[in-house]
Amino acid sequence: MGTKTVVFIHGMYMTPLCWEQWAERFQVRGYNTLAPAWPGRDRSVKELQTPDASLGKLNLADILEHMEKVIQALDEKPILIGHSMGGLAAQLLLNHGLGSAAIAIDSAPPAGVFTTESSFLKSNWGHITPFADPNSPVVMTFERFQYAFVNGMELSEQRAAFEKYVVPESRAIPRQSLTSVGKVDFKKEHAPLLLIAGGIDNIIPAALNRTNYEKYKASSSVTDFKEFPGRNHFLLGQKNWEEIADHCMDWIANKAGI
Repeated sequence: MGTKTVVFIHGMYMTPLCWEQWAERFQVRGYNTLAPAWPGRDRSVKELQTPDASLGKLNLADILEHMEKVIQALDEKPILIGHSMGGLAAQLLLNHGLGSAAIAIDSAPPAGVFTTESSFLKSNWGHITPFADPNSPVVMTFERFQYAFVNGMELSEQRAAFEKYVVPESRAIPRQSLTSVGKVDFKKEHAPLLLIAGGIDNIIPAALNRTNYEKYKASSSVTDFKEFPGRNHFLLGQKNWEEIADHCMDWIANKAGI
């Protein structure tokens, strides 16, 4: 019997709160779950609404170092499940041999994996624009959240998700993901990996997720891809999220033998 510990990794503009329903569902199936906060995110969403200057300095290396410490303190090598930039973190941590399996949901692309698709550029413009101070935090507007995260949902659902989960973000994180810090060795053997895409995701289009997946064909390790039609970037909390969570647990049982 393999590990029954799952480490959930949240993405940008979010806190561990985004995993609350998933953690409960996994626990019902017998998993031990952790959802560590990124550095500085171990506070309520309300407390984080007014960003301090230190947020602008947070980068991807800081997040990876923090997650490595969390993992190394565990009694067993965990299953890594990450969303968006947390999905890229899961890929990188797996690449470093720190997971027994990993699931990357709507994963931010590793260094060298890119697209010029208009929705990707529009959704990401707020934190990649060269006209803003790279050290200043960026605040997600409701209008941008509607387009980048919750497109296709009812207005009331969009507003509720925005008010409950969204926090300011550091521009340094996505910028550093374009450097060697965000580089995956696609030829390296790795524990089982599943990449999941939302069919109507604007910020990380399904085609970009597929390109990410296809890079792993250089390795003989188990790597799978699943696209869920009609799902946006917020598929963690979008209606019928249970289908995706259950697919993840079934995949873990079938492909990772856990």
